Amino acid sequence: MSGHNKIAAPGGFLGTVERVGNKLPDPAVLFIALLGIVWVLSWLLSYMTFDVVDPRSGESLVINNLLSGSAITEFLSVMVTNFSHFHPVGVVLVAMLGIGVAEHTGFINAALRALLNVTPKMALTPMVIAVGIASHTAADAGYVLVIPLGGVIFFAAGRHPLAGIAAAFAGVSGGFSASFIPSAIDPLLQGLTQAGAQILDPAVTLNPLNNYFFTTASSILIISIGWFVTEKIVEPRLQNEEIDGDADDLPVMHDLEDEQRKGLRWASVAMLLGIAVLIATAQPLDSPWRDASGQIAGFQAPLMRSIVSLIFLLFLLPGVVYGIVANTVTSSKDIIVGMTKSMNSMAYYLVIMFFIAQFVYAFGQSNLGVLLALKGAGFLQAMHLPAAVTIIGIILLTGIVNIFVGSASGKWGLLAPIFVPMLMTLGISPDLTQAAYRVGDSSTNIITPLMPYFPLVVVYCQRYVKNTGIGTLTAMMLPYSMSFLVLWTVFLLIYFALGLPLGIQSSYTYP
Repeated sequence: MSGHNKIAAPGGFLGTVERVGNKLPDPAVLFIALLGIVWVLSWLLSYMTFDVVDPRSGESLVINNLLSGSAITEFLSVMVTNFSHFHPVGVVLVAMLGIGVAEHTGFINAALRALLNVTPKMALTPMVIAVGIASHTAADAGYVLVIPLGGVIFFAAGRHPLAGIAAAFAGVSGGFSASFIPSAIDPLLQGLTQAGAQILDPAVTLNPLNNYFFTTASSILIISIGWFVTEKIVEPRLQNEEIDGDADDLPVMHDLEDEQRKGLRWASVAMLLGIAVLIATAQPLDSPWRDASGQIAGFQAPLMRSIVSLIFLLFLLPGVVYGIVANTVTSSKDIIVGMTKSMNSMAYYLVIMFFIAQFVYAFGQSNLGVLLALKGAGFLQAMHLPAAVTIIGIILLTGIVNIFVGSASGKWGLLAPIFVPMLMTLGISPDLTQAAYRVGDSSTNIITPLMPYFPLVVVYCQRYVKNTGIGTLTAMMLPYSMSFLVLWTVFLLIYFALGLPLGIQSSYTYP
């Protein structure tokens, strides 16, 4: 790899976005600044009265002053637990322990080389995006597994690795609600939608797969758009972006030797056996993998709650088997070395996560996000627009709120009690409102640095291009985000106009 200086950001709008974005402080410093802004705003707005009702309590919304003595002492007392209990931290670290072993022993390298040998070059991009979309069944695993592998696969194929990371990020996060495989997010959103609908009509019940046909059709759309954007916009723009990562840290792909092929075969057998055991033990109706009602895909089902742990084992076991058969593991120490190396690469991520966790806590405690959502929804309601225009408004408002409130469940838990009954009074069904929310939520995931996994993707990019910054990633993902937002919205409106079924037992109108 060359040691020359990285070529300056190109001109044009995306070049401007990149230059301006990269002038922002380091992500950790940025979140420290945002934390300070939240503190000051909470203090100033705590003296104001707002004519909106908090749907969670049924009482007038109050902005909590985070600079009061009691708030400051409470913040200091929970600072450690804010970080240690911050969901993305545990998800990433546990998954990376297993992945680190599989990478250190050479299993991932060999598996990707074998995959490249059977994947036509022209199908590489849609394959990466489709795998990213499918990863939704494994909770947040796509962020720690599929996105970095997108870079490795493209790099091995002689293409720019940042384009692979971008394509995978577009599938995992931009196509979050375009899944063709049911996942835990379906019953989660349905439950919140149903609760919102029952505010107006206690008799309303919704099917957990009330958007399944729409999200399945959307997956084809997202793969197609992502494919075009990657190869016609993003990758050509990256052609002068020099790969200047440390040569020792960059993944290297060699042709498979006989020993590696043998190791890959036995590792694959170990992985398939593990999956077979999981399927067999999950089949019985009284399986301990199921929740109390017998559901296996419910949000509280042990199987869904164990996804990250299963990914840890899914890579650890074949990684160890590969290492033993291919002679890349000579002692148990090699396994621990693999885990240690993966944790070393996460040091910067952990620093950023500490400050993000404090910001997320403060933003939630202040009620500023609630105020933003309520005011926006009230404005939309006052417009009295046609159904199609209202749907567009819901999508755009969700996209804006998504920039400030990253959690899909947290955001919909906040918006559903407002949007769902509001649109029911306009004759729009809860099923359609939920579909509109999913479009707006997914499309802007990939351009907000406030999304907890955004800094992690920056770290993945820095492995190849050292001075990748927030602006680089935002500029790279902006074409995906805008394309998804516009074309997916049009797709939903056409879907709505044709009267195609949104999902199982779903409707477009209420009552």
